[in-house]
Amino acid sequence: MRPGTGRRAPARFLLRHWRPSDAPAVLRAFAPDEMVRQSGGHLVATPADALEWVARRERERVAGTGYAWAVVRAQEDEALGCVAVTAMNQVHDCGWVSYWTTEAARGAGVATAGVRALARWAFDDLGLYRLELGHRTDNPASCAVARRAGFAAEGVERGKLRYADVRYDVERHARLATDRVDSD
Repeated sequence: MRPGTGRRAPARFLLRHWRPSDAPAVLRAFAPDEMVRQSGGHLVATPADALEWVARRERERVAGTGYAWAVVRAQEDEALGCVAVTAMNQVHDCGWVSYWTTEAARGAGVATAGVRALARWAFDDLGLYRLELGHRTDNPASCAVARRAGFAAEGVERGKLRYADVRYDVERHARLATDRVDSD
């Protein structure tokens, strides 16, 4: 995808690069306590933090170490969520997918549409063959996104994540470039 252009996700969403003007949406997205884990260890609590979060996404893109996209409605420009591919292994043509949506956008198909578009882009433009993602087993909404985006469950990694003093099992999903997924 060329910078400044949007890749059409199924039906009504586009992916575009993050911009400094998205800082208010990023700040709103990271306001809920559960989103702190999604910040990659960088607190996003002030407008300056949100601008730094956006700048970090741009630095990763330029360096080729990660590609995060804002998911927006086709007729609007407000960021509703984020989809990303990181931890790319060029030897094995693999990458790690992550996603989140703002509270207001949950349940509207934003994450599923974004992950589907991201997967197609990662396969077509980055030449990746395998994409992986994981979610806590106590997060059925994230599991539903993974499945609807064509990621098959591959197993449970016991006690993989630790938040404070609590350990969580993670279900791993993967999608291959050769997998047939409806509506891609």
